[in-house]
Amino acid sequence: NYRELRDELRAAGSNFTTEGDTEVLLHGYAHWGAEVVKKLDGMFAFAIWDCDTRRMFAARDRMGIKPLFCSTKDGFVISSTLAPFFHFRGFPRRLNHEALRDYLATGTIFAPQSILEDVHCLPPAHTLTWHAAGGDHRMQQYWDIPEPIDQPMELETLIRQTDDAIAESVKRQMVADVPLGAFLSGGVDSSLMAFYMSRVSNQPVRTFTVRFPQSTEYDEAPHAQAVADALGCEHTTIDARDLDAIAFDHAIGHLDQPLGDPAYLPTLALAECTRQHVTVAISGDGGDELFGGYDRFLKHEGIYPHRWYHPPLEFAMRLGFWPGALQRRVLWGQDRVLWDRIRMGPYPSGRKAMCRLLTPTAYEACYADDVLRSWHRKVLCWSGEMTTDALMRADLWTYLSDNCLMKTDRASMCHSLEVRVPLLGNPVVDLILPQPASVKLSQGLKTILNELARRHLPAEVWNRPKHGFSVPLRDYFRTTWQTRGSELVQRTAELAPFLNIAAIKRIWRQAMFRGREVRTAFALISLLRWLEVHPLDD
Repeated sequence: NYRELRDELRAAGSNFTTEGDTEVLLHGYAHWGAEVVKKLDGMFAFAIWDCDTRRMFAARDRMGIKPLFCSTKDGFVISSTLAPFFHFRGFPRRLNHEALRDYLATGTIFAPQSILEDVHCLPPAHTLTWHAAGGDHRMQQYWDIPEPIDQPMELETLIRQTDDAIAESVKRQMVADVPLGAFLSGGVDSSLMAFYMSRVSNQPVRTFTVRFPQSTEYDEAPHAQAVADALGCEHTTIDARDLDAIAFDHAIGHLDQPLGDPAYLPTLALAECTRQHVTVAISGDGGDELFGGYDRFLKHEGIYPHRWYHPPLEFAMRLGFWPGALQRRVLWGQDRVLWDRIRMGPYPSGRKAMCRLLTPTAYEACYADDVLRSWHRKVLCWSGEMTTDALMRADLWTYLSDNCLMKTDRASMCHSLEVRVPLLGNPVVDLILPQPASVKLSQGLKTILNELARRHLPAEVWNRPKHGFSVPLRDYFRTTWQTRGSELVQRTAELAPFLNIAAIKRIWRQAMFRGREVRTAFALISLLRWLEVHPLDD
């Protein structure tokens, strides 16, 4: 919304010398001070150095679309990614064990942590002020995720207002003086983006789909083509290069910190192909998290009855005397919800036992129990219970910001492609977030967006099973990644001495030869590859 803000600032007496959005931030900060962040709609991470007061002011957008890292170790450093910290001579590269714990438990690292002990990630919806005179700094939250309202909007009214809000958000984010297009997978979210773009564009919308010739199971090209034909888009389907060992090395090696989500690889390929044609792309990111698109949102504390609860059995399980395969039957309520939402935890037995992956010293340093406490704090701060509403809100500033949006940002920026996410624009977020989950899930997952799809899109978009954007890990582990993965696992003691070598080898064999624990295996070899490029201090 920089054009509207520029008009407002001009009316207040500001003189502009450019037509871009960056100068609006400077004049806005001069006029409104720190309050400028509350007026911004869109993605941003910026820092302003005030020469008069010798003060640095920095901010990150509400949903965490763009990243921002900082350190007060031996001075003050701020950066849009973690990468520069590996180039400062003498800067410590100490492993952050809490970040390692979160990575093993969820496949990602949550703000304010980073993989480096001396660097922090500014959380979404926060500002940072640093004073050069005393070296002190302060983080302050300027916006919060609202609690659900008691009187939800009537569904049909909400659908109509959502239709208008998304249309407005898409229109705002289509402002560009460079070639613009859209990612199109043929799913509900990306197809709706193409629809709203086509309504306001005076020429055919350029849409892009990446196809992996070696993987027909994950080929969405026919669905995307059908949507493009129905909307009159100028569609391009691009065959990606084979995701071989070289592509794996390139993708993981260019990340600024580890990410255990295999969907990063096809996202990187999509960004590379799209950048050959346009400079800005519209994405449907955020639809599942904001509107309720995951089955896990149906698994809340209330659906797990107390009849399984047996204190002596739970005590035995926590001491490791209970078979890991039966742990789910012992857990109930909040513990069961947490069990379902993490990959590794502070359990002493079974495949989810984090202690099997780490050396005893590293396990103790990780404070493994805190991974559950951290989730408890994030979820319970909204309602005191692990309801669907609370779980959806916790996901926004964890899984969405630190996994999904991080994945899209790093993949696109690697190829100098700007990706915009209208579903997380202020008009949509301010309308949808206060509505309770009972409305968003009233007719199944993602009720509101699915209804809009029925009204605006071909039946094959909304009348087919949900399809994730990923790669066939089992096939890759048996073929193109087998040798490279085995090489990395063999170097575990050298690259990651904090890992339990025997356990890592065992998991890798299970993934290669039996197709088991493939997500855990991917997270581990990704971590090893990342450490190969970014060695940490002993």
